[in-house]
Formats: sequence, structure tokens, C-alpha cells
Amino acid sequence: MGSFKDVVGHRDVIQYLQNAVAENRVSQAYIVNGERGTGKKMLAKLFAMALLCEEHGPEPCNKCHSCVQAESNNHPDIIWVTHEKPGSIGVDDVRTQINNTVAIKPYQGPYKVYIIPEADIMTVQAQNALLKTIEEPPAYGIIILLTTNADTFLQTILSRCVRLDFRPLRDTLVTQYLQEKYDLTDYECRFATAFAQGKIGRAVTIATSKEFAQLKEEVMHVIRYAKEMTTAEIMAEVKNIANYKLTIDDYLDLMAMWYRDVLVFKSTKDSNALIFKDEMSLLAEQAKNCSYEGLEDILKSIDKVKLRLKANVNFDLVIELLIMAIKEAM
Repeated sequence: MGSFKDVVGHRDVIQYLQNAVAENRVSQAYIVNGERGTGKKMLAKLFAMALLCEEHGPEPCNKCHSCVQAESNNHPDIIWVTHEKPGSIGVDDVRTQINNTVAIKPYQGPYKVYIIPEADIMTVQAQNALLKTIEEPPAYGIIILLTTNADTFLQTILSRCVRLDFRPLRDTLVTQYLQEKYDLTDYECRFATAFAQGKIGRAVTIATSKEFAQLKEEVMHVIRYAKEMTTAEIMAEVKNIANYKLTIDDYLDLMAMWYRDVLVFKSTKDSNALIFKDEMSLLAEQAKNCSYEGLEDILKSIDKVKLRLKANVNFDLVIELLIMAIKEAM
């Protein structure tokens, strides 16, 4: 069962929402803005549970019929808005799931809560359709927009919503949470914290996901052997990396973190600030053999890959050029 106490950090946002529930000063539209993995969905769910809790307190009681339904994602008055097309919430999604149903009164609670994950991928037409509901909502209707980029919304929507910003957490909070909740080594906690950059959900995924561990191994394979790879081996590796298209940002971020570590160690010879402390032998070897210019060229190449992939340049070609750049620099 959930509680606001389970949310790590963001105490100012939590206090604001709890006060709104306790004092019955609930707004009808909220924007919860923050990077992926910062806990936006969890907070939205807890807020909806508190609003509909039969005990009417600032926290969900987790015992009443409403809380039990909400916890199992089976509450008729909490609607999670979905979309059929990947990467886009269209006008039909908004009309069908919100506009055409908001006039129907809540089935059992005082509110009807609509939660829209990835709200920043709404088309302009979808936003305009939603605006009609936000401008003239029924007293029981509450809309919560979850987004990684609130600046994508129309100004007319921004002006009618209460905006709550989730900021990255301090590394000490993330590390402490991982140490308390999971059976991890100190190194695993520090690595996940460093990679997550203040995003608690991301840190948990990194620390506990077998898929992420496999991804890391694939990255390390290229880092270890790129220098000796033949053209045929590079092409084979490109095909292998194509299996990670959906997580290519993580792949590239891991690679960039490695070469930043190499650069830091080459400059300072200080291992305390490094992330990949489990690979000190290889890291020291590459720091010795690669020039500053070579390391900077690799990091620039990784940034170029990200830009080219966003521009829909051929995936295989972009990755091939990256491995070639690493091979030449080493």
C-alpha cells in the first residue's frame, strides 16, 4: 500500500498537495513536471487516492474500499489516459477518454481524476480539445498532466494549471534509499546513483534490472575491444547494438560516462571521483594510451550520434561511424 512517506524527496510538492486535500482547496488542473524516473506517476496516484479516500485525511488510509481499488488500479473514478499511436496523444484519445466522459458524475467518490502520463506528446489539436474541459470543468473533475517538458504545452493550458516541478534529488538521498530498500553493494548503489542523476526510479531500474546489467556488458565489450576490431567485427557489433535501439540513450550515456572517467583519471590520477571503479585496470590502461584530443573526439562523436539518431539518420551507419571513431582514437 502507498503513502506520501514512500516518495523520496519533493517534500515541498507533497506538503502542498496534502494541504490542498486537508483544507479542501483542490485545483482542477495540475501539471507535474520532471524528468523520467523522478516519481511523478507515484505521486499522482497517491494524490488521487488521498482525494478519494473514505477517511478524508491528507494521506490515503490504504484500508477503505476506495484505497484498495486505487492501489490495484481498479478505481472507476481514477482514469489513466492512454494512447494508441506510439509517441503521440491525439485528439481522438482526449475526446474519447476525457471530453466524452467528464460529464458523467463520479461513480462512488467526490472526485473524478484523470491522469495523463507523457502529456507532453499531446498534439496541438489534442491540447485544444483538452482546453475546453480545463476551461469549464465540472466541480468534481480533476486533470493531472505528467510531463518531462511543460514548455510543450499551449500557453492557454499553462495559465490554467497549477504547475508542480520535480527537481533531481541529491545523490545522498538516492544512495541512502537504495541501501535501505535493496540488497546491493556500496559500488552498485554508487554506480546507480551516479548514472541516475537524481532520478530515483531510474536508479532503482539501474540497480535491479538484469536488462540494464546486460546493456552495460555490451557497452563494455565495445570499449574493451574496439581498438582491435576488424571491419567485419565492427559490422557484426553494429548488428548486435541494433538489438538495443529502444535503450540506445542508456547505451550512449554509459559509453560517455566511461570516457569521462578515463579523461578524469588521465587528468587527475584520482580514482575517488570515478564511476567505473570496478574496471580500474582497463580504465588506467586507456587513460595512459589515449590522448586528451582522442578522448574529447570520442565524447564529441557520442554527442553527434544522439543528434543524428534524433534526426532519423540511418542507425547502422551512425553506430558504425561511432565505433570507427573509438578505434581511431584509441
